Amino acid sequence: MIRLLKQMKLREVILAAVCAVLVLGQIYFDLKLPDYMSNLTVILQTPGSTTSDVWRVGGEMLLCALGSMALSVICGYLAAKVAAGFSYTLRERIFGTVSSFDQQEMLDFSVPSLITRTTNDVTQIQMLIAMGLQLLVKSPIMAVWAVIKIIGKSWELSLVTAAFIAVLLIIMAVIMVVLIPRFKRVQRQIDVINRITRENLTGIKVVHAFNAEQYQCDKFKTANDNLTKTQLFNQRTMAVLMPVMTLAMNGLALAIYWIGAALINNIPSANMADRLTLFSDVVVFSTYATYVIMSLMMLVMIFMMLPAAQVSADRINEVLNTKSKIKEGSMTDGPETGTVEFKNVSFRYPSSEHDVLHNISFKVNKGETIAFIGATGSAKTTLVSLAARLYDTTDGEVLIDGINIKDYTFDALYDKIGYITQRAVLFSGTVRDNINFGESSAPVSDDNTWRALDIAQATDFVEKMPGGIDAEIAQGGTNVSGGQKQRLSIARALARQPEILIFDDSFSALDYKTDAKLRAELNRQLKGTTLMIVAQRIGTIRHADKIVVLDNGKAVGIGTHDELIQNCDVYKEIAMSQLSPEELGA
Repeated sequence: MIRLLKQMKLREVILAAVCAVLVLGQIYFDLKLPDYMSNLTVILQTPGSTTSDVWRVGGEMLLCALGSMALSVICGYLAAKVAAGFSYTLRERIFGTVSSFDQQEMLDFSVPSLITRTTNDVTQIQMLIAMGLQLLVKSPIMAVWAVIKIIGKSWELSLVTAAFIAVLLIIMAVIMVVLIPRFKRVQRQIDVINRITRENLTGIKVVHAFNAEQYQCDKFKTANDNLTKTQLFNQRTMAVLMPVMTLAMNGLALAIYWIGAALINNIPSANMADRLTLFSDVVVFSTYATYVIMSLMMLVMIFMMLPAAQVSADRINEVLNTKSKIKEGSMTDGPETGTVEFKNVSFRYPSSEHDVLHNISFKVNKGETIAFIGATGSAKTTLVSLAARLYDTTDGEVLIDGINIKDYTFDALYDKIGYITQRAVLFSGTVRDNINFGESSAPVSDDNTWRALDIAQATDFVEKMPGGIDAEIAQGGTNVSGGQKQRLSIARALARQPEILIFDDSFSALDYKTDAKLRAELNRQLKGTTLMIVAQRIGTIRHADKIVVLDNGKAVGIGTHDELIQNCDVYKEIAMSQLSPEELGA
């Protein structure tokens, strides 16, 4: 928690310091009231005292109470401002850190967990700061100050007060030891709830299609029951504290008055002045002892939040302290243009014991088209992911424009590449926002946007949408079809005007006619652009300058369509499963 609070901005630190000073003033006013009560008791018992004396002391007590209230209101406002500002900064830093993660870090944390850490965990910290900034300062200082005030007044009463405080502290410590591990479990169970909910909402069509509503409900019910049981145990255990504290406060007051009455009774009746002094001390002692218990009650309120907040702080620190393993270099350009070369590249996922790519080597020059084909699971997507540097190679190197991609700055590398993922992704906003997404050296203009849409064969349906390129796209692109979504994703990459275009099975949702038109436009308008295409259809790649055939992560054939038909059995088998002998002969 302390390590997390060190990230607080200077402005928030200053406001927190001001709040702490105001709390000290509030404590001063609160602890002055028992002294006025003592004076008032003496005045009432003193012969010859007047009503004006009572009004004067009462007025001073009222001013103290109003001063304490005013400081409390101001302090509450500042504490809320500090908490909101810090949570704003925290969410911003978490989001920025997660945005820099590579694929491996995303897999390590999981999307539902990262969402929980950015929302629920930050809220836990915010609530603790908003309350704790007042109570964590006020309760210990008030308790110590009150103890100092009552020390020396009566060792009997001091001993009773100390005994009550010791018992309460032991009870609080035991409860905290029991609950802290269970609060960690709660956060993990919230992650599970988020994951199941997200899966259900994302795959709602599949759930309906397979009549799996009850199965999903049962799965959610199991996770929900586990979370509820854990929360009930935590809250029931915490619920013990408040009654115990109230009982202790009332019991301590009763014990002080009982012992005080016995002490006063032991003083001879002739010594009325001593009796009056002791009575005044008992009244003051009772009030200060009540303040001590109230301070502990305030600490209990914080301790009810502290375990969950501490777990949340650890989870947030875990994200903030995770550094992406992919580091950028300093190069911005290379000696060549539009070339991609793999030199003896092998790759394995960090969680795997075996390579998924084995000793891959090839080179494609500017303006050429290289295609990758193979059975499902032959690591085609993994290979082009290495070219886009979504992962780093295990062995060998990937060169773009004659320079190892590890030596490029991220801005320079991704300015050279237009990457269309296997799963088309659109963001909420307009068509224009999605096409001009991100930063590149290409000009942002309507002409460039319509050019990209035209090449991607998306102009016809975009023009029919209400608003044209200003038409709204729903979150995830749910208001357009799969083929339209894919064409918009292609247009987004084309609008960057990159040297190299990577299509990761990006024509799968297109019909053959649209596929052919799109490839024809690519060849006509992007003659100087290097194309890397992952495809399942022979018809999509048969005219490529070079085709790489993958089988279990190995390049079993590299060449043109005609060459591979003659000398690569794997390619020939794929081709014959899709095309007739006459088409192959043609």
